[in-house]
Amino acid sequence: MDRVRQGDGPLVSGITTGGFRVDDGIYPALLLTPKRAEGWEPPAFEALDVAALAAILDIQPAPEFLLLGTGATLRQPSRAFVRALDARGLGIEAMDSRAAARAWGVLRDEGRWIAAAIYPL
Repeated sequence: MDRVRQGDGPLVSGITTGGFRVDDGIYPALLLTPKRAEGWEPPAFEALDVAALAAILDIQPAPEFLLLGTGATLRQPSRAFVRALDARGLGIEAMDSRAAARAWGVLRDEGRWIAAAIYPL
């Protein structure tokens, strides 16, 4: 059965030992918007703040929510980070990075206008 892709923009097509495959690139860590994908030098997870994600949170229109891939395992972001997103009117969905990469494709196929930050595995 052929799967027809509904969404546009970048798609995580695979996960390798080097990171996440998007189009012709492989990224150890990744920032995604509906229009672009770019490599990311993430801060330590505990230090993650809104400023580290300005490139994807400041898109117009604003994303519905942030999909956060937390690495090899699920980790909860700091309460300060969640509150800062909430102050901007953004929700957050945290999950391990493999799950986030898969969820990105599903949500984009649904036409959801989201942003994602995916930590390395």
